[in-house]
This record gives sequence, structure tokens and C-alpha cells, in this order.
Amino acid sequence: MRQTVRFYLGEDLCTLRDLSPTLTLLDWLRDRGRTGTKEGCNEGDCGACTVLVVRLEDGRLNWRAVNACIQFVSMLDGAQVFTIEDLGTADAPHPVQSAMVEQHGSQCGFCTPGFIMSMAAYRKAEGASTDDQAIDDALAGNLCRCTGYAPIVRAMKQAMAAGPDRFDTQVAAISERLTALQDGESVRLEGSEGTLSIPASADDLAEILLADPEATIVAGATDVGLWVTKGMRRLKHVVPIGRVPELRALTRTADGLRIGAAVTYQDARPAIAELLPDAGEMIRRLGSTQVRNSATVCGNIANGSPIGDGPPMFIAANATLHLRRGTERRSIALEDYFIAYGKQDRQPGEFVEALTIPIPAQNAQFRAYKISKRFDQDISAVLGAFMIETDDQGRITAVRLAYGGMAATPKRASGAEAALLGQVWDENALEAARSAILEDFSPLTDMRASAWYRQTVAANLLTRFFEETTGGGQARLARTGGLAHV
Repeated sequence: MRQTVRFYLGEDLCTLRDLSPTLTLLDWLRDRGRTGTKEGCNEGDCGACTVLVVRLEDGRLNWRAVNACIQFVSMLDGAQVFTIEDLGTADAPHPVQSAMVEQHGSQCGFCTPGFIMSMAAYRKAEGASTDDQAIDDALAGNLCRCTGYAPIVRAMKQAMAAGPDRFDTQVAAISERLTALQDGESVRLEGSEGTLSIPASADDLAEILLADPEATIVAGATDVGLWVTKGMRRLKHVVPIGRVPELRALTRTADGLRIGAAVTYQDARPAIAELLPDAGEMIRRLGSTQVRNSATVCGNIANGSPIGDGPPMFIAANATLHLRRGTERRSIALEDYFIAYGKQDRQPGEFVEALTIPIPAQNAQFRAYKISKRFDQDISAVLGAFMIETDDQGRITAVRLAYGGMAATPKRASGAEAALLGQVWDENALEAARSAILEDFSPLTDMRASAWYRQTVAANLLTRFFEETTGGGQARLARTGGLAHV
């Protein structure tokens, strides 16, 4: 059992013994004089605090842009952190810095350090391209209100064409120093501001939670971080799970895809997209690059949010949730995990271990639709995810319609499903399902959408699903003079 948190800040090894479990990386950096990392929203939206975190995973370096404002220092054990001060100097700037100057990508400059760190991380991303859409996706988590994005995108393209940067020449050295930090030990720190436990195995995690069922598990901190920065909550015992190898496993089996509780959306997305292409596309709009680099698939489930984007998709796909308490394990249908608002089927000391998404049947059709005020980095007003199976006659043999934002929990539209099951997938079945939707949900009116809007959109998404999966949309549009429900 180690009693220190160890990581590199630039070239310096930091060994911390007296550490608040919820001290954010942003506050810690600025207290140390690294003021190039800016505080903007302090909730992971604006990207002004973006830093580059490097971890050794499966024998290779993983370079990720993350929001320092909602990343706890305690989560960085075994990593190396680079800030804007580490990139270059006036005499030897990083290629991204040179490009931003030459393309006039900075005006007031407040957002610039965050942009540059995201751009430096994108240069290191596997398969990174100069396609406009890919660059827009990479920078969607960085907000600028004075320069505009056109010169920044031009700078990104110029930087992509530049030669090696300082990181390219240090891969071996970084790998060596991070390898030396991988000691396989759990960490325990106790202080006046709380207890920190960093388990090195799933067995260690199980023991920690049995001893203290009230401890707070932290995976990516994209939700828990806001408890601290916005809710001002004091957490007595924090348990980061990012170093647990079993929970970082992403495994393809004969049954489907098993996603460990510490697997991020960024890492899981390619594998999910292989099974459910529409889910992969939807994940592109979940948060931002920085958020997806930290947020985990299972954390999005465990927090029980009624507007989480992942749960409706995985409920529609008939996913199974795996839980563990001590040495006891159980598996439940994902939809059964959500009992009521703020209440989930998880016992004291029990934790989410993994999620399994089954391989869809050959005749299955799946779609996921996110409705929000902004395309990028916005919370859903409604998310609809649908899966149907049909026989050779076009009759529906299986149907799962799941929604987020329509109830106190992610929920299936049972009445609409009943209206479709056994019916031919045609306009009559669609209209019956649309009518049933009005009885399935009684949504709330809030700042994101009115109850009327949510009910209307929920039904219209079924129409979109019908038109996309039957090819009947063009005929319908012709008969209605170009008007449709979508």
C-alpha cells in the first residue's frame, strides 16, 4: 500500500502525500504558478483549462486532452501532465503555437492556451486528419467568442503539415518514466479534508467499498467534478477507479461487447460503432473530445441521470449490466437498474463492474437520435433509441423503444412497443405507435424543452425511424406536399 500520489508535471516528478481527494488539477496548477491554464466555466464546457495527459496503456502511450477544471489531482497517479508552459518557447515554439500566430488564430487570448493544448493533442491522435469535420469534432470542446473558428481551423491544418514536435522526440523517455511508475500498488491517503483510496485491482475496490459503502467512486469525474466545483460538496472518501485493469478491459465475446466500468467513451466508441453504427455517430455528439476522453460508458449509467445519452441507446440494444459486491456478482437487464429518479438498483458496497451489449440479430434495425438546442456539446432535450426485428413478411417480431428526457429515468415506451409487436411495419403501425407515445410519457417542462415539445418530438422520431428503415419516406412526403412529422 503506497501512501503517495505520483505523476509527472512536465519533466518534474511530483510526489504528493498531503492531498485533498477532490482538489482539481486546475486549482493545483494555478496555485503552483502555472497560470497559462485558464479558469472559464469551471464545469468542463469552455475548454480554457485544457491540458494534455499522457498515460501508458497496454504498452503504448495514450495522449489525451482533458479539462483540468473537473479532473481531480488524485486521478493522475501514474500519468504525465503537460500544460501550455511545456509546449515551447518564444525562440522554439511548438508547431501549433507557430501556426496560431501565423494564421491569426488568437485575439483576446483567454481561450488560446486551451485551444493550443487540444490542437497539440489532436496532432498525437491516431488517424487524425485535416478533414474539416474531424477538426471541428476535435475542437468542439473549446469555445472562442472573438476570433472565430476559421483561422483556428486553418492553424490546425498548418500544424498538421508541420514536422515533428518535442513530444515526438521524447516518446521513449516518456514511456520509460511512466513504466517506472507502474508499481501495481494501491494508494491510501488520509487527511483533514478526507480519505483517498486508489485501488489497483477489482478485488481491492470490492474490499474498499465493503468497508465503506458510502465512499464515492470516481471514474472520469465529468459528473462528480461538478458536485465539487458547482455543488460545493465535500466528499469524505473518494475512490478513483482509473487504475483498475479489469475495469479498463474492452472485450469482444461470442455474446457481444463487454465494456469495463473504467472504459472511456473515446476508447469504447469504435467498438460500439461496429455493433451499432448509429450509436457510434451519436457518441460523437456526447460532450466534447475532452469530456469523452474522461467520461466512462458505465459512469454515464451509474449516475442514474434521466437525460444521460448512453442509457437509452443501450436499453434499446438490450444491454446487460454487471454488478459486484465483495465476491458476489449479479447481472441485470440495464433497464431494471433504473428504479426512480435518483434511485438505482445498487446495494450498499456494490459497484458497476461492466456493461455487455449483445450482437444484434441479422434482421435488426437500430437507430439513435439526439435532440438538443446545439449540435455539439449540449444536453439532450430528448434522446430516442429504437431497435426492431422483422420477419420475411415485414412483420415486427421484436421491438425496443427507449427514451431519455421523457421521464424520471431512461424508459421504454411500452405502449408504443405493444402497438408495434406482431404488426407489419407500415404506416398504420406507425400511427398506432405515435398515438401510444402520448400515453407512455408525461414529460416535464424545463429550460431545455416544454412537455408538449418533448411529446411531439418523441412521436416524430418514430416517424423518422420509420422513414429511414422502410424507404417509404419519399412517397409520404409526396402525398403531404413536402410536409412530414419530422
